[in-house]
Amino acid sequence: MSPSAPSGASAAALPAVDAPWRRDPAALRRTGLVVALLALLWPLLVWCEFRPWELLDERSLRATMRFAVQFLTPRADAEFLAMLAADTWRTVAMATVGLALAWVIAVPMALLATARLSISALTGRMPAAPAALRWTVRTVLVVLRSVPELVWALMLVRVIGLGPGAGVLAIALSYGGMLGKVYAEILESADATPTQALLRGGAGRLQALLFGTLPGCADELVSYTVYRWECAIRSSVVLGFVGAGGLGQQLDNATKMFAGAEVSSILLVFMALVALADRVSAWLRPSRRSSPARGAHGLHDRPPVRVGLWALLAGLLALLIASFASLPLRWGELLGPGALAQMGRFLNEFFPPQLAPAFLLRVGQGALETLAMSALGSLLAAVAGLGFALLASRPSGPVRAVSRLLLNALRSVPELVWASILLVSAGLGPMPGTLALALHTTGVLGRLMAEALENAPPQNAQALRWAGASRWQVFAYATLPQAAPQLLSYTLYRWENNIRAAAVLGVVGAGGLGQMLSLHLGLFQMQETCTVLIAMLALVMLVDACSYAARRKLNR
Repeated sequence: MSPSAPSGASAAALPAVDAPWRRDPAALRRTGLVVALLALLWPLLVWCEFRPWELLDERSLRATMRFAVQFLTPRADAEFLAMLAADTWRTVAMATVGLALAWVIAVPMALLATARLSISALTGRMPAAPAALRWTVRTVLVVLRSVPELVWALMLVRVIGLGPGAGVLAIALSYGGMLGKVYAEILESADATPTQALLRGGAGRLQALLFGTLPGCADELVSYTVYRWECAIRSSVVLGFVGAGGLGQQLDNATKMFAGAEVSSILLVFMALVALADRVSAWLRPSRRSSPARGAHGLHDRPPVRVGLWALLAGLLALLIASFASLPLRWGELLGPGALAQMGRFLNEFFPPQLAPAFLLRVGQGALETLAMSALGSLLAAVAGLGFALLASRPSGPVRAVSRLLLNALRSVPELVWASILLVSAGLGPMPGTLALALHTTGVLGRLMAEALENAPPQNAQALRWAGASRWQVFAYATLPQAAPQLLSYTLYRWENNIRAAAVLGVVGAGGLGQMLSLHLGLFQMQETCTVLIAMLALVMLVDACSYAARRKLNR
């Protein structure tokens, strides 16, 4: 017998020693967590009016089947497709112009918000005036990005009227805050040595920026800007639901008319647009262009970097000029004295906020409903996303391909679009909003979780397989514990995003603070609107803080 071969007695005892899943020391703790989760789940179900069995009653089934029959036969006549083509271009143009204006807002604010280019910061003694200015700019950036672009659009439509102008300015304000914050963080995290050397040598802030800071972080700045352009295309579709035009407005009209064939065609065009934007965005990012792939004959599949860079700049310039030229933006009316005076009157009507106890109680109930929608939607998505991730992380095969295709389809459709479709069968209220959050977030989390499972170290799983554990035991006691911190971190991060989405789903009748906001804005009750907006901002910041603290604890 080989010395390495175990004897019969020791082989029989091996599973008892090397199989920890047979005696789970954490079973009691896991049971307690499950009980606590179920206790938390019950009030969430009540607040969200989550009664999915109502989808199976006769009236809902009849409406769903009638809509589904039409949905399976997309409208494809020449007149309708020509209209879709025009609205698709309008959607892309609105996103492009909005992001260009956001960049104009973000760059100076990012330069003011960062201390990296401050000469006084080199001495460690920052004067009070620059410190106060930097704090003020950072606060403005927080407010700009904390208000969802749909809320900006709702308010701007009341000031400048329907049309793409409100959508463009909404993207500019919201994305200006996002770009400014991230630009400042990128500049702060860059290598400080070249910048400080230039400043100590007598260079000005502009010289230090151009020759000290930018060379080390230009690729990251461009990459994030291109990514935000891709996100702006999704946002411009959603803004159509409040009268900003484009594909979103056509989709809103079609769902209100229960025109399933038109909804199907618009969704197919929208998903194709998102997929195309995703591909173009991936190609444009410097990290992709700087590592050219080689073809079968050793030739570069992409043009050289210098040629590709000039082609990129020319294409972006042409897109920007065409976008500005094609949109009916009346800049004199948008930025003229009349518009500014009207904006001033509009803002003046916001104050003071409505603080009547009865109204504050209603706002509190709306905030609880919004919080419950985001939490339950995230929880359902985490469970469903993990199930899809198990299929999507399998070795190559049809199951993996179909799972990833379905996940891409789920995440390509924004939450507001899902909510407007689900209203057909679920009716008004928070339940369609919860389901919409769950569907979209399942697509996002499923993809992220699949990548986390694939990247888990394989050694522990391999050891359990050699010890005779089943496939599910290997997953439960090796793969899942290793990937769990990352999975929980992803879920908490998506909860941060979902609280923002849940706050605006009420625009289409899906409950929560968004429904109150849409109602009071429509009635021009600005003091009530101000109170609802304050509640939205407070709720978003509270969830952000809780999620950030939990993720920091997980990543320790």
